[in-house]
Amino acid sequence: MKIISWNVNGIRACYKKGFEDFLKNYNPDIVCIQETKANPRQLTPEQRHPLDYKSYWNSAEKKGYSGTSIFSLKEPEKIETKIKLQRFDDEGRMVLIKFDDFTLVNFYITNGARDQKDMVFKLEQYNHIFKFLKKLEKKEEKLIVLGDFNIAHTELDLERPKQNVKNTMFTPEERAKLDEMIEHGFTDSFRKFHKEGKNYTWWPYFANARERNLGWRIDYIFTKNIKLKDAFILPKVLGSDHCPIGIEL
Repeated sequence: MKIISWNVNGIRACYKKGFEDFLKNYNPDIVCIQETKANPRQLTPEQRHPLDYKSYWNSAEKKGYSGTSIFSLKEPEKIETKIKLQRFDDEGRMVLIKFDDFTLVNFYITNGARDQKDMVFKLEQYNHIFKFLKKLEKKEEKLIVLGDFNIAHTELDLERPKQNVKNTMFTPEERAKLDEMIEHGFTDSFRKFHKEGKNYTWWPYFANARERNLGWRIDYIFTKNIKLKDAFILPKVLGSDHCPIGIEL
C-alpha cells in the first residue's frame, strides 16, 4: 500500500498544474491533501472523485482558506473531522479515516505567522492534538498521523538553521512539540530510512529557493505500530510550494 501526503496550496490551482496526472503516475492507494482552499461544491464531479478515488472533505468556514481532504481507493469504516478546538475545527484542519487494520489522521497545522501573532494558537493546537491522539490510542493500536506540521524538527530539516532559530517554524517551543510526538512513541517515517540532510518539502517563493534547494522539511508522516517498507519525498513534483511525501507499507 502506498500513502501520499501533499499540501497543494489550493486544490483547484493544483488540478490546473497536473494533479490528476500525478495520481496516474504515482498510483497511490490514499492521498491526503492539506490547504485545499475549496469546498467540494466548487469542484467538478471528476475533480471531487478523480479516477477511482472516493473523497472525504473538511472545508474551512472561510472561503478560499485552509481545508483538508483525503482521496482513498478503499472506503473507510469511519470518518471524523473534529478535535473539539473551535477555531481549528472551523478552519477544516483535520480528516480522520479508519480502516480494519489502521487509522489515519490528516492534519494541517497553523503556520504561526511570520510575526508570530498566531504562535499561541499554534502551540494550543498541538496540545489539543496530543489529547486527541491519546484518546485515539486507547481505541486504535495502529496509527498513521501525517500532514503539514509547519515545523522543521531538527537542524537537518532546514537549509539555514542558525539564521532561523528565532523564526516561526523553528523556534525551540515549536520544535519541542515534535519532540513530544516522538516521545509519544511515533516514528518519523522519513528519518527511519533517510538520515541525511537537504531533504526538504517546502521552499519559499523568493530568491529561486526551490531551484537552489533552500528549503524546509515541515511535512511529515508519523507512524505507530506500522510496518514500513519505505518512506520518500518527491521534490521534483511541481504544482505547489510544497512537494508530496509518502510511505509504502
